[in-house]
Amino acid sequence: PPMGWNSWNKFGCNVSARLIDATADIIVSSGMKAAGYRYVNIDDCWLLKRRGPHGELVPDPAKFPQGIKAVADYVHARGLKLGIYESAGATTCAGYPGSLGHEKQDAREFARWGVDYLKYDNCNNQKRPALERYTAMSNALKAIGRPIVFSLCEWGENRPWEWGRSAGGMLWRTTGDISDRWTSMLGILDRQVGLEKFSGPGGWNDPDMLEVGNGHMTTPEYIAHFSLW
Repeated sequence: PPMGWNSWNKFGCNVSARLIDATADIIVSSGMKAAGYRYVNIDDCWLLKRRGPHGELVPDPAKFPQGIKAVADYVHARGLKLGIYESAGATTCAGYPGSLGHEKQDAREFARWGVDYLKYDNCNNQKRPALERYTAMSNALKAIGRPIVFSLCEWGENRPWEWGRSAGGMLWRTTGDISDRWTSMLGILDRQVGLEKFSGPGGWNDPDMLEVGNGHMTTPEYIAHFSLW
């Protein structure tokens, strides 16, 4: 499965080029890159609250003063890959412009910036069918000629393990969001039972991101969490 780091569980909306660059350096220097961790993924809140004059997504200039491509170049120079976040809805979960109805334009922009991974959320989806919305972005990504890992963050609401692969997904969330609590981790773990047959090379069940190190579990609990994932 794709392995790496995502900004949300630790930093929430406090993302920036400085954070992503520093994280890339640490992934290399800590030995995580050598262990197979390749992706450095920017989650929600990286963009402005309105699209640009031509309908384009605009990176927040205060957070990413040189844009996303400069961050991608920095990450790539360290032998790593860059991920970014959007939602298959009118807006993202934090209220920024979503990609619903803009799939082709946004996919082209991601390719131009050098993005390697797209986490595609499910907020503000206008109650449109999940398969329709996720397939639209999958088709847009296929048309741009750049390989981009497509992560379906559909929360397991419509059994994406049954259709995620056919919709172009390389991984699909099986549950709602994890929190940094032992009970949350175990609850998500229990809901993976019976889904094993849907997961394998090229298409993976995704029980959400690790919480290791965020402070609300004990070290033995984090070791168990990491091992089980």
